Amino acid sequence: MPQKNERRFPVITFLWRILRKLKEAGRDLLPIVLVISVFQLAVLRQPFPEIIEILIGTAFVVIGLMLFVQGLEMGLFPIGEALAVAFARKGSLLWLLIFGFGLGFSTTAAEPALIAVTQEAAEIAAQTDIIAPSESAKKSYALGLRLTVAVSVGLAIGIGIIRVLLGWPLHYLIISGYVIVVLMTLIAPKEIVGIAYDSGGVTTSTVTVPLVTALGVGLAASIRGRNPMVDGFGMIAFASQFPMIFVMGFGMIIFGVKIDW
Repeated sequence: MPQKNERRFPVITFLWRILRKLKEAGRDLLPIVLVISVFQLAVLRQPFPEIIEILIGTAFVVIGLMLFVQGLEMGLFPIGEALAVAFARKGSLLWLLIFGFGLGFSTTAAEPALIAVTQEAAEIAAQTDIIAPSESAKKSYALGLRLTVAVSVGLAIGIGIIRVLLGWPLHYLIISGYVIVVLMTLIAPKEIVGIAYDSGGVTTSTVTVPLVTALGVGLAASIRGRNPMVDGFGMIAFASQFPMIFVMGFGMIIFGVKIDW
């Protein structure tokens, strides 16, 4: 839409942008809808149950996805980059590391996916007599896992910040980290290994990824000699890797070391 008309008709321009965002969200969701429809109708040969509710729910998902992406573009990405630039200009490594740790810890602790995984892990642990079946024991186990993962992501972001500042090669750190993961897998209790690997995935979800990515890109862009494309990305890899190490360590402390060759 022409820029002149945008100034004359702001309401129409706003509605046009909303419709465009809805179209993009619908396009992103279309492959999922197609896969489900093909398997439901062509493979299972069954009609959709409660088709009206499904259509309404799908519309809500499209609207929610549109609002979420718009919120990232308007809020989380700009504030993350602005804070990274401001701390870099301030020139205080300590405050930058404290900010990075706090950002990683708080966003991870607030991750809905992590909360769900830790609660489910506590329920299964109680059912299999790994922990006591009481509510307090399950809450304590879930909270311990959740805080362990949150601390690990905070430390991962701190190391990511140091890597950007010093220009350390990313692949050396990632390879070293996965060597540690593999070695710990050999001696960690088998009851915790699967949870540890899943914890590495659920931390990089809706809340953590936008802010951490914006932090890395903003920090790299504000430092002379750093390329945002090369140095600004990679923190999410640390945020996925460290929880696996820390959760397996948590399991070794709780259940002891078990060598299972």
